[in-house]
Formats: sequence, structure tokens, C-alpha cells
Amino acid sequence: MKPVFAFVASLFLAGPALAAADIQTVETPMGFTAWLVEEPSIPFTSLEIRFEGGTSLDAPGKRGATNLMVGLLEEGAGEYDARGFAEARDALAASFRYDSGPDTVSVSAKFLTENRDEAVALLRESLIDPRFGEDAVERVRAQVLSGIRSDLKDPDAIANAEFDRLVFGDHPYGSQPEGTVESVTALTRDDLVAAHRAALARDRVYIAAAGDISPEQLSALIDRLLGDLPATGAPLPEDVDVATTAGTTVVPFDTPQSVALFGHEGLKRDDPDFFAAYVMNTILGGGGFEARLMTEVREKRGLTYGVYSYLLPMDHAELYLGRVASANDRIGEAISVIRDEWARMASEGVSDAELAQAKTYLTGAYPLRFDGNGPIARILVGMQMDGLTPDYVTTRNDHIEAVTAEDIARVAARLLQPDALRFVVVGQPEGLEDAPG
Repeated sequence: MKPVFAFVASLFLAGPALAAADIQTVETPMGFTAWLVEEPSIPFTSLEIRFEGGTSLDAPGKRGATNLMVGLLEEGAGEYDARGFAEARDALAASFRYDSGPDTVSVSAKFLTENRDEAVALLRESLIDPRFGEDAVERVRAQVLSGIRSDLKDPDAIANAEFDRLVFGDHPYGSQPEGTVESVTALTRDDLVAAHRAALARDRVYIAAAGDISPEQLSALIDRLLGDLPATGAPLPEDVDVATTAGTTVVPFDTPQSVALFGHEGLKRDDPDFFAAYVMNTILGGGGFEARLMTEVREKRGLTYGVYSYLLPMDHAELYLGRVASANDRIGEAISVIRDEWARMASEGVSDAELAQAKTYLTGAYPLRFDGNGPIARILVGMQMDGLTPDYVTTRNDHIEAVTAEDIARVAARLLQPDALRFVVVGQPEGLEDAPG
């Protein structure tokens, strides 16, 4: 058996070309599709499962049900109570992780080859037959409520919640996935059973694996693991148009430092201009200390420790967002600089030197993502959900290299909307250019 370091080092050296050459598409007898990178040199496998829909599937008046349900999947299943499940998992040296977000329920598993069948059987119990026992429900509910109450005192969480409310309104994106104190307190066991039935279904699942498992073994594993789930889940929510206006919304909060979340409409992941926008954002706010926003807001003026921007294409809406924090008496200046840079990029585009630097950074960093079975499986399942093909890992850098300064100028003029750039500021800001609105 090769040592783990040797395997990881080989991935660093070979880069995504190796992963692409080894991506296999597995079709199971029950109709599931999975992507696999087979790597038998280390006797363990990483499995990634995604269910489309996520917390956006919460029934009306039941906000937080999916989040609470997912938190209970490992708190007792089948014949095991919460402690018994944890002991059985640990005895197998397996690792299971369950998570939820606005668009997905995520299940991540790692297990040794020698314990594969037993680990999969245990994982299956958690997905097919969770107990939702009273003690476990109340314990996890208390943890969720503690997190919700903590978020009510967290400027970042407050900014995110207010921005979502302004942009998305009554759409599920417009309220927090964890729910409110009132909605979570009111949830019943029947609500959790309904949320489980709505979210974990065969018609919305994406699967990827990497490690010591053959296509035939993976096929049998998937059918055994997921075959007894409901055939269909709850209907997905409608798409929502993002419409913002320029200005600042202030949420008063007693803190010496204000937090600002800013943004407007973004781009779909399959938009022909996505790569040009991605490179452009690296130069504007996504490239760390070399980005314009960091240079202008932090390095030149000392207004913040960090500022960044990012594209966020979701399943039912697209955003272009950023975040900055600054002292209350300096946040106004930071916002003014960000607006100026937003407008400057829209009107002037980028220099050849900036473009070359961004390409070097993006193409050089990409192979480093493939640094083990877990990251590879996560990348593969994400590619599937984005509608990409297996050869993307070899063509992605070609797309980056093909972006020209003219492409960025065109996309910047289209994407960046200074007249729609909305700031949500949480704190006690001073010196803002426009009144709260």
C-alpha cells in the first residue's frame, strides 16, 4: 500500500489531467448515475451524495424543518439510538457528514474497504430509516435554537439575512434556512418525517465517489444504499428575478465596527460569459491581496482588514456579492471606494498585466484542488450539479486562458451595475453618502 503522502503528492504532480482521464460514469440497474475516480492504492473510499432542493423545500409555515431533519439523520436510525449509531460508526472507522443549504442536502461518507459493506449498511439506515426520537429531536432542536439566537447577535448573519429579505422577499431564499425561534420551536416529529420525504428522493440525487472501489462495486453499493428512498420528492421552487437599486440599507447594531454586504444580480453558471466574469472578479475582488478592492480599500487607505467579492450562481437565482468590515467612522469611505472601483471596472475593464496575473493564479491553483479522495469526490458531484461534463477538468484552464481583455470589458459593462449596487450595513455607520433606504 502506498503511503497517503505519496498518493497526495501524485495528485499535485499530475493535476486534473489524471483525474479527468480516470473519471468513469457508472449507471446502476436502478437508474442512478454516478461519477467515479478509481484509486485502489489506498484502501478507503470517499462518497459524496447531493439531493437537489435543500432547505428551499420547507413546507409553508415549517421554516427550518429540513435543516433540523438533516441534523437528526445521525441521531439514531433503525435499531440504533443516537449513542448506538455513533458507536457503530466509530467501530467501523467510518465518517459520515450531513449538511443542508438552500439548494441541496449533502451527505459525505468515508469508509475503509474492509468495512465497506457494514459502513454502507449503517449509512443506509440513517438515510432510509432515521428514528427522529423525542430525546434526539429536543437535543438537536436546542442546538439549532442556540445557533439562531447567536445569529441574532452576529453582524455578518444579520447582514446576510437582511440582504436576502430585501432581494428575495417571499421566495424561500428570502428567509434563513435554519428558520426562526418560533418556527423551529413549533416543529413536530410529523413535520420532520414530511421534510425527510420531501428532500431525500431518487429523482433529485447526484453521486460521486473516489477511492478503492470498482464501477461494479459502486453500482451495487448505490442501489443498495438509495434504492428504497421515495421515487419523487417535493416540487422545486420557482426561479426568482433579482432586482436591486443603488443605495444603502442600515440595520442599527451596537458595535464599534460595521459590516457591509453588497451586491446585485449575477450570472448563471452556464452563461457563455461566465469564465470572463470569473476572471474579471478575480481581478476586482476575488484574488486576495492582489485584487483591486484589497489594494484600494486596505493597502492604500487602511480602511479594512479584508474586502472581497464573488459570483454566486444558485439554482433559482444569481447574485454578485461582496463583503467588507470597517470602523463605524470609516465604513462610509470604504463603501465609496468600492462603488468607485465597481464603476471603474465597468467602464475601463482590465489591463493586460492584470489579466496575465489573474490567469497565472487561476490556472496554477486549480490542480491543487485535487488533493485527495474527498476533494475529488466533492468536485465531481459539484460538476454534475453544474451540468458540466467529465472533460471539464482538462478544459477548464483552457477556458481561463482563452479570456481576453476585450471579453472582460464587454462582460464588465454588462454585469457590473453601479446603479443597482445595494449595500446592507450592520452597525453604527457614520458618513454614508446616501440616506438609509
